[in-house]
Amino acid sequence: MIGAFGGVGGTAALGLAAIARGLMPPTGMVTASPRFDSLDLDRPADFVVGGHDIRAGTFIRTLGELHSGSHIFTSELIEACSPDLEKWARNVRPGTVLQTGPTIAAMADLPETLRIRSPREAIERIQSDLHSFREQQKLDQVVVLNVASTEPPFEPGTDHAHLNRLAPALDRAGPPALPASGIYAYAAIDLGLPYVNFTPSLGASLPALLELASERRAPIGGKDGKTGETLVKSVLAPMFAARNLNVLSWVGHNILGGRDGQVLNDPRNKESKIKSKDAALQQILGNKPRTHVSIEYVQSLDDWKTAWDHIHFEGFLGVKMALQFTWQGCDSILAAPLVLDLARLALLAQRRGESGVMRHLACFFKSPMGVEEHDFSKQFALLEEYVREAGVKQ
Repeated sequence: MIGAFGGVGGTAALGLAAIARGLMPPTGMVTASPRFDSLDLDRPADFVVGGHDIRAGTFIRTLGELHSGSHIFTSELIEACSPDLEKWARNVRPGTVLQTGPTIAAMADLPETLRIRSPREAIERIQSDLHSFREQQKLDQVVVLNVASTEPPFEPGTDHAHLNRLAPALDRAGPPALPASGIYAYAAIDLGLPYVNFTPSLGASLPALLELASERRAPIGGKDGKTGETLVKSVLAPMFAARNLNVLSWVGHNILGGRDGQVLNDPRNKESKIKSKDAALQQILGNKPRTHVSIEYVQSLDDWKTAWDHIHFEGFLGVKMALQFTWQGCDSILAAPLVLDLARLALLAQRRGESGVMRHLACFFKSPMGVEEHDFSKQFALLEEYVREAGVKQ
């Protein structure tokens, strides 16, 4: 996991250990429901965790902070899983802060010697870490998932249109040719490993990296996990469209704490997130209502987030009405089981010989790669069709 010692990474590791030890049920994991029984998915006990982070830390430290600040988990559960968590923490290596923006870079507490200076150097070091992880743990497969903080927007140029243009740009002087999320994506895909981007950051969403995924036969997916307000939007908006109700405006206010909120308090990082959160409505509704999405950092909330949405719509004979909803959830608890789902499905895809964008994973993301559909039920139908096909061919 990229950003392994963050809240999502730590919670995913704890969940994996707790389920494998039989201490907790897999509630919240999509792939744990009976409709996935026909698939040859990896068991939680089959996994070993490793990763990269720009901060020194451990899984137990992260989980302790979430327990004391957000009052989630129990200290007994953390203690029971500590042998796995301590062992896995030793597999986490220093990452890179290239093109992550000043807010994320300021969080790094690694020695200057580990602050890599070029994309090529970063890719080679990450690939060396991935090779070592696989060999030392004697693994059959490795999947890379980006659960790091949201980077500022990155504007692609001509170097990103084709792989033969991007490769030499990785060594060029000047501003790095890729942000950190793209560097991790390149490193994984170039080794033929499945790569999934759970963040709104660039990741593998460049023509050159799609080309690399095709050449290396690597399955890829993303981007930006759909866990809260946008999930509700993608379920509610089709109702208005189906009933021919004219949505005039849809306003959403979000407040959150934690490290994610701290990063999104920077307007540059927030821009990436808002763009992703506001993408679905026009496609689902077939018109362009007036929309507004706000994200505000409230430190006292820790890992909890609240979204309040106001939907103003027009009905029969021009009468205007409104629907409001409030969504409150714990960010890491909502995201972590989906990370485990995506790991299982990406590894299965590789074993089945699939490569390129995993379109059937669209229901997991706000900005799904390779899919323009945002209606959650239609996205989930893509996954169900995949399950039917893959289950038959086992």
